[in-house]
Amino acid sequence: MALGATSSGVRWLVVRQGFIVAVVGVLIGSAISFGAARLLRGMVFGITEHDPTTFVVVGAVLTVVAIAASYVPARRATRIDPLSALRGS
Repeated sequence: MALGATSSGVRWLVVRQGFIVAVVGVLIGSAISFGAARLLRGMVFGITEHDPTTFVVVGAVLTVVAIAASYVPARRATRIDPLSALRGS
């Protein structure tokens, strides 16, 4: 922001980076859990081993949490005066 970026641009940059990391993590985690579902079949009751609803809901919840986890610090960081952040005080 001290070099001319807007606060909304900085927020969008941080949230977008957090979203990309979250989506990659959800995709990798879904692939691993899809493969490990047969091993855990006896521990999970009430759903099939490849229940698409469970995969979609868990992936969506994790993505929303990751977006919130990156938005809150980004919003707090953009409220700081850029000049005082550069001075370190």
